[in-house]
Amino acid sequence: MFQQRNRETASLFLLGDVVGLTTAFFAAWWFRFEAQIVPLAADKEVPDFERYLLLIPVALVIWPIVFYFHGLYRSRRGFSRIEDLFTQVVAHGLSMVMLAGLMTFYRPERAPGDPGPFTYSRVYLVLFVLSSVVLVGAVRLLLRSYLRRRRLKGHNIRRVLVAGAGEVGRDIARKIQRHRELGFEVAGFIDDDPGVRQSSFYGMPVLGAATDAAAIIEEHNIDQLMIALPMQAHKKISRLMETAEKEGLETRLVPNLLQYATLRAGLEDLDGTPVINLSQVPLEGWHSLAKRVMDVTLTGTAMIALLPFLPLIAALIWFEDRGPIFYRQERMGLDGRSFMMLKFRSMFVDAESASGPVWAIESDPRRTRIGSLLRRTSIDELPQLWNVFRGDMSIVGPRPERPTFVHEFKHKVPNYMLRHRVKSGITGWAQVHGWRGNTSIRKRIQYDIYYIQNWSLRLDIKILWMTVRQGLATNAY
Repeated sequence: MFQQRNRETASLFLLGDVVGLTTAFFAAWWFRFEAQIVPLAADKEVPDFERYLLLIPVALVIWPIVFYFHGLYRSRRGFSRIEDLFTQVVAHGLSMVMLAGLMTFYRPERAPGDPGPFTYSRVYLVLFVLSSVVLVGAVRLLLRSYLRRRRLKGHNIRRVLVAGAGEVGRDIARKIQRHRELGFEVAGFIDDDPGVRQSSFYGMPVLGAATDAAAIIEEHNIDQLMIALPMQAHKKISRLMETAEKEGLETRLVPNLLQYATLRAGLEDLDGTPVINLSQVPLEGWHSLAKRVMDVTLTGTAMIALLPFLPLIAALIWFEDRGPIFYRQERMGLDGRSFMMLKFRSMFVDAESASGPVWAIESDPRRTRIGSLLRRTSIDELPQLWNVFRGDMSIVGPRPERPTFVHEFKHKVPNYMLRHRVKSGITGWAQVHGWRGNTSIRKRIQYDIYYIQNWSLRLDIKILWMTVRQGLATNAY
């Protein structure tokens, strides 16, 4: 059943892509040869429209094929709009490269009066790919919005069975129920723990034991199995996966990230002997270089743009109590190395002389009047752009902690030091999900580890977009 619904959704998006591409073709023609936003050369005339029409069937073959192999026709209900748009842009670029490659082998007959062989306008092709990005993206956005509204009304719902009523299972079930627009409904849990039998969590009952999975799946019309069991239960996980396969269910594994973090394995070679690296992370080699280029480019641009406003902020800080403009605080970053993180001073001078290092709190009495405004708007964090430009930090990454807190947490929180495998950031995956400041350190570590294990430029862009969307105050702590 879910495969049929997936095909229907894929067909809907395919139809939308055809409409968007066709519209982009005519839009590019109008911009290039009717509006002539880039004027034609004096010795050039408007080409025959019929020759350009030949591009439509070719584009309608290339684009869907590339989109298919980029997963843009798979059902990805939890895929964010920014991730979807990023994938589309990459797919559009590859499609245009393929189209341009085919055109190098196309040699149409010369029309009467043509001074040379016919070639397609490069300006037109650029306008076509830009128009396709905008129009196909807009159509897909409308379709996603339409599908979300239908799901909120109870259409095209997938019933989910969660295996495991522990903390991880209850957490994923609560999130599924919270996001009804994704079209999932939790039918209940299965768990072998006698202590949770006949129990209910957030209104979702424990329906039985793992051994009853096949009967429960049939009785409750389950479409998807979400496995949230501890890794020690690997035999039980294997049996559940076999059951789900026999019943034709989609299966998702929800790992405990604090356990999974150290099991990101990579195979290395030591003079012909295979060695498994259990600490490998994606942010290495060329990926690290790409992230550094993005950091330098964005921070350099931001510092130039903010240059006229920084003297005003400095003057406001100085005039209130004649104290220093900047506040330097030791933090621990990549590989546990210390660096001095910069902020605009938001507290009175020597605010911690009596208390020592403590967490900042809401309405902290140690803050100055202008400092409260700076903290509320996160303007006090702007000097960290210089830390990023210097290489002490990155724009996106786990927030750096003070050495005092690091020494405390590394003995109390499992896998805490894994967050130091990458550079610290001004904003991060934990911060855009609300885990910042004096909040659960275990939750923050869980989100930080997810970021480290799943890093990509796409994820960095998504986090930056979420930061801008939620407002700069999201990052303050």
